[in-house]
Amino acid sequence: MVKGGFKLTRRRFLQGAAAGGLMAGTGIFYRGKQGTAWSQEELRPKEVKFVRSVCSPNCTSACGIKAMVVDGQIKTLTPTNDYPEPEYGPRGCLRGLSFLNLMYGPDRLEKPMIRVGERGKGEFREVTWEEALDYTAEKLKEVAAKYGPDSIGFSFQVGGTGHVQKGAWIALSTMAGWTLLHPYDLNGDLPMFFPQTFGVQTEELEPIEWLNSRYTAVFGSNVMVTRLIDADLLNQSRVKGAKLVVFDPVYSATAAKADEWIRLKPSGDAALALCMARVIIEEELYDRDFIITYTDLPLLIRLDNGKRLKAEDVTGLSKPDIPDYREAYVAYNGEFLTVHPEQLDLPLNVKLFGQWEAPLKDGTTVPVKTAFQLLQEQLKEITPDYVEEETGVSWDTAVRLAREMAAAKPLHVIYGASNYQWYHGDLKGRALSLLPVLTGNIGKPGAGISTYAGQYRVRMDVKDWWFPATPKWTPWLYFLHGPTKEMVAPYPKNGLKGFVFGWHNPFDQHNMANRLREMAGNGELEFIVAMDFQRTTSCDWADVVFPAAGWYEKTELVTTPLHPYMQLQQPAVAPLGERKSELWMAREIAKRLDPGFEAHFFPGNDEQTAAEKAVDLILRTGGPPTAGITLERLKKGPVRMWSEGPNNRQVPFYEQFAHKKPFPPLSRPAALPATAQFVKSGRIEFYKDEDPFLRLGEELPVHKPPFAESEYRLLPEAKGKYTFAYITRNSLYRVHSTHSNNIWMNELEDGKAKVFLNPDDAAAKGIKEGDLVEVYNARGLVKGYAVLDPGMSRQMIVFEQGWWARYLKDTSYNSLTYPFIKPTHEVYFVPGMWAPNTAWNECLVDVRKAGEAV
Repeated sequence: MVKGGFKLTRRRFLQGAAAGGLMAGTGIFYRGKQGTAWSQEELRPKEVKFVRSVCSPNCTSACGIKAMVVDGQIKTLTPTNDYPEPEYGPRGCLRGLSFLNLMYGPDRLEKPMIRVGERGKGEFREVTWEEALDYTAEKLKEVAAKYGPDSIGFSFQVGGTGHVQKGAWIALSTMAGWTLLHPYDLNGDLPMFFPQTFGVQTEELEPIEWLNSRYTAVFGSNVMVTRLIDADLLNQSRVKGAKLVVFDPVYSATAAKADEWIRLKPSGDAALALCMARVIIEEELYDRDFIITYTDLPLLIRLDNGKRLKAEDVTGLSKPDIPDYREAYVAYNGEFLTVHPEQLDLPLNVKLFGQWEAPLKDGTTVPVKTAFQLLQEQLKEITPDYVEEETGVSWDTAVRLAREMAAAKPLHVIYGASNYQWYHGDLKGRALSLLPVLTGNIGKPGAGISTYAGQYRVRMDVKDWWFPATPKWTPWLYFLHGPTKEMVAPYPKNGLKGFVFGWHNPFDQHNMANRLREMAGNGELEFIVAMDFQRTTSCDWADVVFPAAGWYEKTELVTTPLHPYMQLQQPAVAPLGERKSELWMAREIAKRLDPGFEAHFFPGNDEQTAAEKAVDLILRTGGPPTAGITLERLKKGPVRMWSEGPNNRQVPFYEQFAHKKPFPPLSRPAALPATAQFVKSGRIEFYKDEDPFLRLGEELPVHKPPFAESEYRLLPEAKGKYTFAYITRNSLYRVHSTHSNNIWMNELEDGKAKVFLNPDDAAAKGIKEGDLVEVYNARGLVKGYAVLDPGMSRQMIVFEQGWWARYLKDTSYNSLTYPFIKPTHEVYFVPGMWAPNTAWNECLVDVRKAGEAV
C-alpha cells in the first residue's frame, strides 16, 4: 500500500543531489562507497544537450526556459534570451528555475494508483496502466449509464498553459457527452464588467505598451509580485515620465514603487471611481466626440420602464436589417435618429444631455432621457461625505486625481483580480471603466483598462482539436451551490456524480473546498479521477490517480494574454518511470469508452508525435493569429502572433477605434453572435436594461457596500460576529498551489503559512508576531502564523493562498469561502465569458490565537 506523507528536508535534498553533476569538471577523483576510484574521464558526461522549452504554471508569464540535459537528466534550467523584442527577455524567476525540486522531488507520482482506503486518507495500491485504464473506463461507463453522460464533470485549468494536452481531454469530454467546468470563472478570474461593458471575455494591453502610457492607475493589483517578470516595464514607464498611482488597502510591493499610494478601504473602488467620474463630467473634462461615437451614453432611455428606446417603436423610425443579436436604439439631435448597431457613425451634434417626449407608433408618447443625463444625475449622489465614508479617501484627493487622469493621454487602468473577486466586483469594474472611456483612452497605444489574471485566453481557433463534438458546459459554482431559479446555464439533470480533473488542486485550491471534500466523503461524487505530476492534496481524495508527464517531458503549445509570443514546450527528457502525457491518457480512455473515439487522437503514433500533430492541426486551422507560424519555427524559438494593433501590438479595441467596427471584437473560442448579444447596441455599454439589472438598481454603475447582499443575507448574525474582511492573495513563492512543496521556496518563508493583520487589530486580540492563529467563521477554519503589518488596513486579514493541506495542519483557507451567485451574472451564459464568478473576497471572518475558545 502506498501512503502519502513523505517530507523532503533540506538535508535530505542536498544528500540526494547528483554526485556526478556536482563533481564533473573538477579534475579530481571521486571515491565510491566500495572504495572504487572514478577518474575524471569516467565522470565526464557522455551526452550534454540543451533544449528550449517553456515554464507554464498559470502565472501568465510563459517564460522561455533552456534545459541543460546531462546523460538523460535535467541539471539546470535557465532563462532564454531569444525574444525578438529585448523588452520581453530574458524571462524567468526563482520558482520556475527551481522546478527541478518538483520534477525530481519526493512528491512526484511514479505509477498509476487505485484507492484502497477511505477517501482523503491517501491509501492506494500501485497498479499497471492496463489495470488503471480498464478500471477507470468501466467506472465511467457505470456512472454514465446510471445518471447520464453529462453527470461526469471534467475540470481543468486555463487553456493558454497547454492547448494540446488539455485539448485532448476537452475533446474526449465532448465526444463522451461529459460536462465541462470552465476554469476562468472557477478561479474567480472572470472580470464580469468586461462582458457587461465591452462584450468581451477580457482584454489586456500587452506590457511593452506600458511604456507608452503617461498615467497608470492600479486598483488592487500587485503587479510587482504577480506579474514579476514584466513588472520592470512598469518601472521603466515611470523613468520615461509616466505617473504610477496605486489604490490599495495594503501597502503592497507595487505601492512601494508608485509615485503615490492611495490607501483605499477594501471594496471602496466603485465609490471612488464614481466620484472621479462626477468630477470629469461636471468639469467637462470628458471627450465628447469619443462618447458619442463609441458608447451607449447618447442613447435614449424610457422613463416609464427603464428600458432603452427602440427604433422600431418610434414614429417615423424603423428597425434596419440587422443580425438577431443586435438591436437598433434611438438618439436625438433635434430629431429622433435610428442608431444602427453595426455602424459607429452617429452625427456629432447628437445631444448628450436632455429630456424629451418620444412619439410612439401606438399614438402615445413616452418621456426619455439620455443615458448620459441619467448617469450625471445619479453621480450627484456621490457627495464628499459619502466618498470619505465609503473609501477613506478625502474629497480633495479624489478631485485632484480625477483631473490628473482626465489630462493624461494615454491613461491606463490596471484592475486586479483581487478587486473583482467580490460579489459586486462587476460594479467596481463598470465604474472604473468610466475613467478611460469618458476621457477617450480606449483603443489607443498605451491606453485602456486591463486585468492580467490567468492564462485564460484562447488566442486562435482551436475547435478542430478541442471540439470534435458539441461541448456541454456548466459553471463551477453550480457544482458546489446547486442550481438556482434564475440560471440560464445548463445543469445535469441528475447532478454531477463523476469528477475527472487535471492540472489543478481543487480539494485545496477552489471555492468552498470543504464542500468538495464533503461531496467526496459522503459518496455524492461516486467516482473521482485525478491526473497530476505531483501528489497533491486532491490526489488523496481520488479513486484513481494517473501519474502525468511534467513540463519538460512532453510537447505542448503555450500562449498567454500577457505577451504576444506563441511558444513550444519541448520534451528535454522522456517521461520518468511510468508517467505519461495527458494526451496519451485521453487516447487510452477514449478507445476503451468507444473504439470510434480513438481516431481523433492520432492513433498509431507515439505520444510526442501525436502531440506534434495536434500542434500542427491547431496552427493550420488557427485563423489569422497563427498565419505563417509552423511547428518548425516554434522549435527554434518564440513567434509573435498576429494582432490587430499598430506594429502588430496587442492594443485592446484598436479595430473598433481605428476602423469603427462595432463592439465586441471576437472572444475565442466563442462565435461572435454568442458574445455580441452582451452589447446589443454594438457600443461600449454603461446602461444595462436587462431585467435583473433594473430590479437590482444596477442599470448604471453604482457603489454597493460589501456583504449586505451576500454574507448578511446568508447568515444575518455574521454582521456583528465576524468583522474582518478575508482576502486571499497570490504569493511571491507559489503560483497558486504549484510550488507549495518546493523546498527552496518554502525555505524563503520559513515553511510557514502567514496570516497578515494590522498591529492594532492584533493587539486587540492579544496576538503577537509569530503566534499560531486561527482564522475562522461558521463555515471553516485555517491556521497560520501571524505577521503584524502596519501597511495593512484595519479590519482585514490577508492569507497568502496556495498551501497544501499538509502545511496547514489539515485546515483549508478555502473552507471559509462560499459560492455566492449574483443574479446579474446569470443573465446570459457563455462558458468562461458570462458566468457566475467566484467571489473569493466576499468573506467575513474572525481571528484568535490557536486553541482559544470561541
